[in-house]
Amino acid sequence: MTNIYEFRVGGHLDDHWTTALGGLDVERHPDGTSTLTGDVADQAQLHGILARLRDIGAPLISMRVLPAVP
Repeated sequence: MTNIYEFRVGGHLDDHWTTALGGLDVERHPDGTSTLTGDVADQAQLHGILARLRDIGAPLISMRVLPAVP
């Protein structure tokens, strides 16, 4: 079972990061932040996404698991 995660980061991420971040959807906000949303299958994938965000220098503002949609 996968969980849907939402990551809010500082800065505007380009769409090409979608592939590098496991297919997460990128939404840019007027306040200079971006939201990445998508399925995360397990803890290994979650840690991989967090490591990639760290590696590209995107400051993590928040992270949350979204409620499952029936």
